[in-house]
This record gives sequence, C-alpha cells and structure tokens, in this order.
Amino acid sequence: MSKQRTASLAKTSEEMVVWSGLLAAEVLGWPGVLAKPMFGLTALYRGAAIFAALPKTRAMGSANAVAFKLEGASAKTMGQLRRETKIGETQMAAAKWYVFEMENEEDLRGVLEWLGVAYAAAGKRR
Repeated sequence: MSKQRTASLAKTSEEMVVWSGLLAAEVLGWPGVLAKPMFGLTALYRGAAIFAALPKTRAMGSANAVAFKLEGASAKTMGQLRRETKIGETQMAAAKWYVFEMENEEDLRGVLEWLGVAYAAAGKRR
C-alpha cells in the first residue's frame, strides 16, 4: 500500500458497514465521544476535536478503510504507526489522516487500539 495519498471517498463495502457499526458501538461508549455525519462517513469527536471517521456509505481511500488523526503523537507512537503495514497516510481538508485498511473481522482489535490512541491524542488537543 502507498503510504501517502490524497483522500478519495470510495463506496463502502457491505462488510465494512457491519464492522463500522461494531466500532461505533464500542467507541461511542467512551467518555465525551460524539458522532456526527460527514460526507458519507461518521465523524467521531472527543469534545470539539475530531479524532476518527468511520465509513457509513463512503470511506477515505478504499472501501474498507477507517480513518483517524494523530496530532501531537509521541515519537514512539509515530514509529509504531510507520511500522504498521495496514496503515497509510492521506490528506483531507489540509489535515493529515491515517487510514487503517481492514481485511477481516480480526482487524477490529487493531483498529480499536489505534482509535484509542487517536482518542487520547484528541484529549490533549482540547
């Protein structure tokens, strides 16, 4: 996978709709998380800070991609991110996003871990 690209909004796969629903159910239980519609995606906010976008009818990059932001992440976290083969970078509205390409249901755990990192980073931006 290419590590850097411009965001395109791909039509979401049917299995990704199911996976997004499972991810949303989990993340919306975290303190201070709100969901808002965004161009065929569900934007997740911690307070006023957006930290992720789950596919609804569209996804950033590919049909099975979950997007998240990591502003102000530590060097250690950035190193882990660069080593993750399922994660690439994209630009949308002048902001850098990371996209996790899901291949199967087993990727839900990895996505949740990165959403947790993005959630924590959003808490520092508030």
